Amino acid sequence: MTADPFLDAAIAEARAGLAEGGIPIGSVLVVDGEIVGRGHNQRVQKGSAILHAEMDCLENAGRLPASAYRKATLYSTLSPCEMCSGTVLLYRIPRVVAGENRTFRGPEDHLRGRGVELQVVDDPECVALMEAFVAARPELWDEDIGE
Repeated sequence: MTADPFLDAAIAEARAGLAEGGIPIGSVLVVDGEIVGRGHNQRVQKGSAILHAEMDCLENAGRLPASAYRKATLYSTLSPCEMCSGTVLLYRIPRVVAGENRTFRGPEDHLRGRGVELQVVDDPECVALMEAFVAARPELWDEDIGE
């Protein structure tokens, strides 16, 4: 467990996805100190082209007023990809906390350049989850990131 309960919740989502046979990436959306949405990568489980953890999390949060997104923090166990980063920008989510960016680095400089506060924690558990998964299922990982 980390010192951050919200990152811990994202890690729990990643573990849930792995247990379902999916890719171990999890995400939570936090507004005013409360988790309002949570999700994990569901591309395998639902045969989806777009259900990355962040997208699943936002979908599960449901429709929120613009004011909620503008004070939210999106936690993800992995650096968000182009699609998920675009969603952060679209909804003007001001802060993203990524568990790690060793196994994959999304457009972090672009997010920062657009005013998003991006913190990469480099959490050992997030790194271990992804490294083990990529070693065991490289073809599935390549598919997930469009390789």
